[in-house]
Amino acid sequence: MKNIIIGQYIPGSGFLYKLDPRTKIISVIVLMVAVFLLKSIVQLSIAMGLAILILIAGKISIIRIFRGLKPIFVLLIFTFVFQIFFNKEGALWVDETMTIGFVSITSMVLWTIIWRMLAKFKKFKMILFILYIGGLYLIMKYITYGTIFTTWQFLVYEKGVEMSFFVVIRLLIIITLSTVLTLTTKPTDLTQGIEKLMRPLKVIGISSEDFALIISISLRYIPTILDEANKIMLAQASRGADFAEGKLKDKIKQIISLLVPMFIIAFKRSEDLADAMESRNFVPGRERTRIHDLKLGRLDLLTGLATVLLLAGSILVRIYL
Repeated sequence: MKNIIIGQYIPGSGFLYKLDPRTKIISVIVLMVAVFLLKSIVQLSIAMGLAILILIAGKISIIRIFRGLKPIFVLLIFTFVFQIFFNKEGALWVDETMTIGFVSITSMVLWTIIWRMLAKFKKFKMILFILYIGGLYLIMKYITYGTIFTTWQFLVYEKGVEMSFFVVIRLLIIITLSTVLTLTTKPTDLTQGIEKLMRPLKVIGISSEDFALIISISLRYIPTILDEANKIMLAQASRGADFAEGKLKDKIKQIISLLVPMFIIAFKRSEDLADAMESRNFVPGRERTRIHDLKLGRLDLLTGLATVLLLAGSILVRIYL
C-alpha cells in the first residue's frame, strides 16, 4: 500500500507543475479520448512513448510511477489472460493438448507448495508468480502418463495476443495520465479547477463548488486512508497476524479485523475535517473567496494547442490508417 501514489501530490519544479489545473484536467480528458481513437499496437506504443516523454519533460520520476502501478498489475494480468483465452479471431498460433491426471495433479500440488514456500521472497513476488504459471503449463503439457482424468485444447489466436497487448498498453497510458494529474496538482488547486470548469452547470441547478469539494476530499484522503491501513496491518502483524498466509477463513477474519478500525479512523478523520472547516468559517452554499485566483498563461495556451494537435492527429490516423 505504501507504493500507491494515486491521489498524492508530490512537489516538483517541472512544467506540469506550472500549468493551470483547468488546462491539466481538460488536457488529460482530451488525451484519453485521443488514446481511445487509436486502433493498433504500433499507434499505442507511440502514444506510450509520448506519455513517457511528458513524464521526463515534467521532471516526474518514471520509477515512482512504475511503483505506483504495482497494485493494478493483477488487473492487467487478468485482462491479458482473459483476452488470450476468449478471443478466437485471427490465425491459430498455439494448439496444445493439455492433460489432467493423477500424476499431473500431484505435480501441481507439489509445485504450488514450493511456490508458497518461496513466496517469502517478496522482492521477487511477480517473477515467482510468472514462474508458477509457467510451471503449471509445462506440467499439464508434458506429464501425460498415469491415470488420465480429462484432456483439453489450449488454443491461442493471433488476435487474442494482439488484443491482450493492445488493452494492457491502453490501460497503462490512461492510468499514467490520470496519476500525473493528481501527482502534479495540489488538492486545493484541483478543487478550484473543477469548480471553475463546472460553473456553467449552475444553470441546471448543479452546485459546482460542492461537487468539486467532494472530489477533492476523496482524492486527498485516498493516500491517507491507505497509509492508516498499512499502519494497522503492521501493528497487527507485530501481534502475530499474517495477511499473506493461512486458510481462506482465517484471511477473512483478518480482513474484518482490518476493516473495523479502518471505519473508525475514517469517521474520526471526517469529524476532524468537519471541525477544521467550521473553524475556517466554511458554510455550505455560501460563496467562497480565495487568496490566489487561477489565471491562464502562455504555457497553458501552448499546452492546449499541443493537446488539440495530438487529438487531431489521432482522428486523422483513425480515418486514414
